[in-house]
Amino acid sequence: MSPIGPFSPRGPDATPDVASGQIPGLPGAPVRTPVRSGETTTGPGLWPAIAGRILTRQLWIEMYGLPGYGLTLSGRKATAFAATPRDFRPHDPAPGKNLLVGRFVLAGASMEVEAPADPWNRPSPSRPFAVELHAFAWLPALMAQGERGAREALRLTLAWAEAFSRWSPFAWGPEILPRRVINLACAARKMGAVATEAERLNLADSLARQTRQLLRPPGGLATRAERLTAAAIGGCVLAGPAGQALRARALSGLAGALKATVLEDGGHASRSPEAGLELLLDLLTLDDALAQLSEPTPEAVSEAIGRLTRGLRLLTLPDGRLASFQGGGPSNAARVAAARAHDEAAAVKIDPAHPPVGAVGGLVRIASPLLTIVADAATPARGAWGASACAQPMALEIVCGKDRLVTGSGWTPASTDRQALRLTPGHSTLTLGERSLNEPLGGWKGELLGARLVGPPIHVTADQRDGDGAVWLEMEHDGWNDSFGLNHQRRLYLDQRLDELRAEEKLFPTPGRKDMIRQIAAPYAIRFHLEPGVQASLARDRRSILLRGASGRGWWFRTDGPDVAIEPSVHIDAGLTRRSLQIVVRGSARTDSESKIRWKLSPAGASGDPT
Repeated sequence: MSPIGPFSPRGPDATPDVASGQIPGLPGAPVRTPVRSGETTTGPGLWPAIAGRILTRQLWIEMYGLPGYGLTLSGRKATAFAATPRDFRPHDPAPGKNLLVGRFVLAGASMEVEAPADPWNRPSPSRPFAVELHAFAWLPALMAQGERGAREALRLTLAWAEAFSRWSPFAWGPEILPRRVINLACAARKMGAVATEAERLNLADSLARQTRQLLRPPGGLATRAERLTAAAIGGCVLAGPAGQALRARALSGLAGALKATVLEDGGHASRSPEAGLELLLDLLTLDDALAQLSEPTPEAVSEAIGRLTRGLRLLTLPDGRLASFQGGGPSNAARVAAARAHDEAAAVKIDPAHPPVGAVGGLVRIASPLLTIVADAATPARGAWGASACAQPMALEIVCGKDRLVTGSGWTPASTDRQALRLTPGHSTLTLGERSLNEPLGGWKGELLGARLVGPPIHVTADQRDGDGAVWLEMEHDGWNDSFGLNHQRRLYLDQRLDELRAEEKLFPTPGRKDMIRQIAAPYAIRFHLEPGVQASLARDRRSILLRGASGRGWWFRTDGPDVAIEPSVHIDAGLTRRSLQIVVRGSARTDSESKIRWKLSPAGASGDPT
């Protein structure tokens, strides 16, 4: 058995056949695209982090791998459970029936395991499957099957504890351990109710050991709030001095971690709306666990819950799902609603004439009665927070009524083999020369530091003005300066009376750019990725496209660009790759003068519609 969690080999037949094996709009990038080593210029600023990570990583691997290390996780003896925290995430109980007969379906893959065998000593079909398996993502569905489910959950949990009693980089790593501790903590008391005394003691000891490991390095700044929240929840569940000591240690460090992670406007430091949603759900579970112990919730936790809740109001779009940017997927309406259930403002019916607008974490939302537009108007996160960042400045999502028409590729960190979707062509923005502004760190450097986004800095500015029945949003970035000496400006004008969005893309020479020999022109592509299921029909004028979402209502997309086409694309939905479409406006921009391309989106059925 490999302590890292073995994965079965992936043959060539395992690669999905999507658009002839390539990501549409990303030439040469196969659908399963690990970033190739050596293609990214890291610069000297990254070497101190690399050197430090090499030293500390090896130190902790050597220390935690010592034969006697497990003894240091013993601590005070945990013998009972004091609380049953509520997991606010909605879970489908149906998969629990498959688990009772030994069928694990996780991350789009499956494994058959007949009792009394278990899945811990066999290879997983994929890494995402292994992550969910060891994170106990299956546990809530199994616990929903009553006493029989609780007994099977107890058997599988104790089998894991026996197989992975020693620390390993994968099963005990910072990506998996917090999720497993939270899932175990929410189910431990119910499992203990069907266990023998010896089994209950083993279960409590296993939870205590894993909770203590959460309080030790390594982990990194980007996951510190999640790890300490999980440790605090584990400490709430364990009864007696053992749980009290763990709870106190976790809560003492959580205030600082939340200050670094949760922005004043309610955004997450990674700029991922989904990361903020998941942290909010964890904090609500912690708040519930403390309430069961009749202990007050720390002020820092309550304030973070309040800020994340306010941010979630703006980041929830009319279809009930999240805005999908910067490594955050749209999640699903049930999950978002569960996170907002405690929010009194969520119960207030929104006035269609005055839809919510504002900015959270660099994402700007403007709206009319029928149109909601969210624009990425800030620089992608850097450093440790850049592990889920995407090089897609000024990208757009557009919801028409409740139909999400224009979106991005839907990439999330769970899609570890789809790194190419983090590149600039992976969202609804403009690219030059079919290049990406930044790239995820790959090769051995990426293994050390994570696939953080690296490359030249991108400076993004935004200016919003409100008028009588209209909103102007102007954004600009200089990311193309090094390659082409050009800035990109995206100007949006939303007519709130007509529910019409007009836009202008402008490429112009960067002010004060260095004099050097450049190519005279650069090919551009303005992409509008469409939500899977959206129908697109090109009109006879070859400049207009009729879009229809799930409601069947039509919207006209028009442009004066020299070439417009409907091309295949891909979209990540709940970890699975789905076929979709994209509108691509192509042309050539001079590098020594200004170029403009205009487009607009308006309801179908008005006079002057194309034929």
